[in-house]
Amino acid sequence: MRSVLKNFIVFFAAFLIIAGFLSAFSSPFARQEEATFGSVVAGIRAGEVTRILVAGDTLHVAYADGSEKRSRKESGESLASLLAIYGVADDAIAQVSIESKEPGGAALWFATLAPFLIPLLLIGVFIWFMMRQVQGANNRAMMFGQSTAREQREDKQKPLKKTTFADVAGSTEAKQELEEVVEFLRQPQKFAKLGARIPRGVLLVGPPGTGKTLLAKAVSGEAGVPFFHMSGSEFVEMFVGVGASRVRDLFRKAKKSAPAIVFIDEMDAVGRQRGSGLGGSHDEREQTLNQILVEMDGFETGTNVIVIAATNRPDVLDPALLRPGRFDRRVAIDLPDIKEREAILALHAAGKPLAKETNLKAVAERTPGFSGADLYNLLNEAAILTARKDKTQLSQEDILISIEKVLLGPERRSHVLSEKEKKITAYHEAGHAVVAHVLPEADPVHKISIVSRGRAGGYTLKLPTEDRRFHSRSEFVADLVVLLAGHAVEEKVFKDITTGASNDLKRATQLARAMVTEYGMSERLGTRTFGDKEELIFLGKEFGEQRDYGETFAQLIDEEISLLLREARERAQKLIAANMQYIERVVASLLENETLEREAFERLMA
Repeated sequence: MRSVLKNFIVFFAAFLIIAGFLSAFSSPFARQEEATFGSVVAGIRAGEVTRILVAGDTLHVAYADGSEKRSRKESGESLASLLAIYGVADDAIAQVSIESKEPGGAALWFATLAPFLIPLLLIGVFIWFMMRQVQGANNRAMMFGQSTAREQREDKQKPLKKTTFADVAGSTEAKQELEEVVEFLRQPQKFAKLGARIPRGVLLVGPPGTGKTLLAKAVSGEAGVPFFHMSGSEFVEMFVGVGASRVRDLFRKAKKSAPAIVFIDEMDAVGRQRGSGLGGSHDEREQTLNQILVEMDGFETGTNVIVIAATNRPDVLDPALLRPGRFDRRVAIDLPDIKEREAILALHAAGKPLAKETNLKAVAERTPGFSGADLYNLLNEAAILTARKDKTQLSQEDILISIEKVLLGPERRSHVLSEKEKKITAYHEAGHAVVAHVLPEADPVHKISIVSRGRAGGYTLKLPTEDRRFHSRSEFVADLVVLLAGHAVEEKVFKDITTGASNDLKRATQLARAMVTEYGMSERLGTRTFGDKEELIFLGKEFGEQRDYGETFAQLIDEEISLLLREARERAQKLIAANMQYIERVVASLLENETLEREAFERLMA
C-alpha cells in the first residue's frame, strides 16, 4: 500500500511538472490586451497602428502610443484580403508595417501532437511503475527459498572494529579449541601433512549469557575468511520445503567462498530430536534438519566449510547431529569463576571512569553464578545509577547496589511498610542472618536489608567465599535451617505466622525434594533417584515427570521430605532460642538504619 501511494505521488508530481512546461510553451508571448478585428481596422484607418505581426490566425498589433494588443482574424483568409473586404485604403495599409511569422516544423509537430502524446506517455509511465512493483513482489515471493544468512567480510573501504579473542575474557579452554579452528583455516597445509582432517562442526554449549555468540564473532574476526551467520529459527517458514531450500542455498554460498565459516545461533530451534514433533516425518523442521545433516556429512566431501553452532539445550539435539563427522567438537562454556569474573569486569569497565577505591575483585566475590552478560548488565546499571546521581565516576558503593538490583530488582522506597510490618520483616531477616552466622556450613552474610526490592519485602544476602562445584549434605541441611529460620522466629516472637515466609517454604521444599529424589541423600530410600523428567520436545519445556516408582516409595518420599523440613525447623527454633539476644541487636539496628553491611553485622555478633 505504501509503495502504491509513493508511485502515485511521483506520477502526480511528474504530471504537474510537464503540465507547467506545456503551459509555458503554449503562451510564448507576454500576456496582451484583447482587441476585436473591427477595432484594429479602425485603428489602421485612423493611422494609430504602426505594426502588425501575423502568427497564424493571431494578430499582434502595435499602436503609435506604445501599447500592444492582440486580435484574431478569420481562418483561411489573409490579412490583406480581409482589409480589402473591410474597404481599407491602400495608402492607409502602406503606413502599417505588416510581418508574417510561420511556426517551424518541429514546433508545429509538437503543438499538434503534444495534446495527444503527453497523456499517453504519462499513462505509459504509470503502468510501467505498477508493473515494476508487481514484478518485484513476484521476485520476492519466489526468493523465499533462498538463504537469509548475512555474510561478514573484511572491507578495506569501510573498516569495522573486529571482535577478536582479546575481547573475550575467561573461557580459556573454549578459546584454545577455537584458536585451533582458526589456525586450520589459515594454515591448512600444516595439518594436512600429518593427515589431519578439518573438523566439520564445532558446537558451543553453555548457559545463556556465557559468551557463545561473542566467541563466534571472535572466530570471525580472527580467521579472516568469509563468515556467514544465521539463526536457527530463520530456516523454518510456513511453506513446506523452505527450510531445506535455505540450507542448500546457505551451504552453496559458503562452498563458493571456501574456506568459510557458517555460524548457526540457537541450533536447538531446528536441530531438535526427530520423531518427537507434531506431524511425524513430514514435519518441516525435521526436513530442515535432514538437509543440514546431509550438507555437513553426505556424499560430497572435501569442502573447507566449518559449521559453528551455539545452543544452551544440548540435551534436546538429535543424536545424528552430534556424532563425529558432523559436530566433531563440543566446546563447553561454563559460568565464569571468580578470576574470570574479575577479568570480565575489567574488560567491561574499559571506557567507564572508575573511582580509585573501586575494587573489582570484591565485586567478583559478590557475584557468584553471574554470567558475562550479567556482569555487563551490572556495570551498565552502575553507570546509569552514577549518571542519575550527577556523579562523574563509578564508585564501589554504586556497583554493589547494582548487584542487588540485578539480583532482586530496584528498590521500592515508595512501598511504605507499617510499623508492624516493618518489625515483622526485621525479625524475619534477622532470624535468617543470625542462624546463617552461627552455622559453620552456611555461607557468610554480606548484607541485610528491610527495604523492599522487586517482590521481596526484605532480603538477607549471603554468598559463598569461593566458587563451589559440589555441595555436601551438611551444606544442604544448613540451607534448609536458614530458610526456615525466618518462619520460626516469627512464630516465637509474634506467636503467629505471616505470608512473608511463603517463598522460603517453597525453596526449602524444592531443595528437600531434590535431596531425596535426585541426590540420594536419604538413608531410608538409599542411593537411587526417583522420577524421570520427561520432556515433550515440541512444547519446548519439561512437561511432566515420569514416575519410575510405586505408591509405597511415593509415600516414603513424602515422609522423607517432611522429615527433613521438620528437623530443619526444630533446629532453627533451638538456634533462635539460644541466640535471641543477637537477634534483638540486629532488629534494633535494622529498624534504625534499614540496612546492615557485613562488617557492621559481624560487630553486632561479636
